[in-house]
Amino acid sequence: MGAQFNDISRFISVISICKLTNSLKLRLSYYLSIIAKKPIIWGKPESISIEPTNICNLSCSECPTGTNSLTRQKGDIDLKLFKQIIDDGKKYLYSLILYFQGEPFISKDIYEQIKYAKSNKLYTITSTNGHYLSKENCKNIINSGLDRLLISLDGTSQETYEKYRIGGDFSKVIEGIKTLITTKQEMNSKAPFIILQFLVFKHNQHQIEEIKQLGKELGVDKVEIKTAQIINNSAINTSIDSFSRYKETDNKLELKSKLPNRCKRMWNSVVVTIDGNISPCCFDKDSMHNYGNYSEISFKEIRKHKNYLAFSNKILSRRKSIDICTNCSEGL
Repeated sequence: MGAQFNDISRFISVISICKLTNSLKLRLSYYLSIIAKKPIIWGKPESISIEPTNICNLSCSECPTGTNSLTRQKGDIDLKLFKQIIDDGKKYLYSLILYFQGEPFISKDIYEQIKYAKSNKLYTITSTNGHYLSKENCKNIINSGLDRLLISLDGTSQETYEKYRIGGDFSKVIEGIKTLITTKQEMNSKAPFIILQFLVFKHNQHQIEEIKQLGKELGVDKVEIKTAQIINNSAINTSIDSFSRYKETDNKLELKSKLPNRCKRMWNSVVVTIDGNISPCCFDKDSMHNYGNYSEISFKEIRKHKNYLAFSNKILSRRKSIDICTNCSEGL
C-alpha cells in the first residue's frame, strides 16, 4: 500500500488548475461527440506517448520491430524535437509515456528525456524488456526521477520466456530486477513504481500464479497480467489462450466483443514517432493514420488537423472499418 500511495501522490503532484480544466473539457466534448456522432473537440491531449527509439535487442514474434516488419525508418528521436514537444504540451499534459516501438533504454538520450519531462511536471512512465538494468543504469533511472517502470517478463523459466521474447535471457532480466530494487533501497528512493508485466499466451498461461509468486519474492510493487495483442494470424494455434481478447473465426482472429463507435484515446492522448509523425494511438505501429508531422503543426493544433477530424469522424460512425481498430481492446 505504501508504494501505491506514493505512486498516486507523485501523479497528484503534477496536477494544476489548467490541466484539470482541460480534462473536464475533454471528457464533456467526448461524451457530446458520442451523442452527436461527430467530433466535438474541446481541450488538448492530456497524455502523450513519445517514441525514444524503435530499435530493439529482441525479436518478439508479435512485435513489428522484432519481426522486422516495421516499415518506418529506424533510429532515435532527436532530443531537440523531444524538448519542443514537451514545451508545447506541458501546460495541458499530466503524463508522458516514453515508449512505443523498440527498447527505450537503447536510446542514448533516455535519461535526459526523463529528467526534462520531470522538470516540466509530467508524470513519466517507460517500459523495458529488462536487459539493460545494470547497476549504473539503475542509478541513472532513479536519479532521472522516473515515476513508473514496466518490466516485461512473460514466463517463469527460460524455456517458456524465450518462446515469445526471442533472443531474451530470463536470468539476466531477473538479475536486473533484483539490482533495481536493491539500488532503490540503497538510494532510499520510493520511485520508480515497478510493475512486472506478464503477457498471456497459450504456452505460458499455466504460469500465471507462478509469476504472481515470483513478483512477491522479487519485491516488485505490482504484477500485471495482460492479454497479448496478436498480429500474426499464423500463430493462432500457439497464441490463443483462455484469457485472450480474441476468438477464432474461419481460421482468423477476431475480437470477442463488437467495436463500439467511440474511442476516448482520440480525445485524451496522442503518439509521436521518432521522426515527429503524430499518430492517433499505439496501435498505429507504422504511423499510417498520422495527423501530420511536428515540422508542420504544433501540439495545440493537433485536434484541428483535417486528418484528425476525418479519422475521428470515422471512429464515431464506422470504427470497425479502420484496420488498426480491429485489433484494439479500447472501449470493449
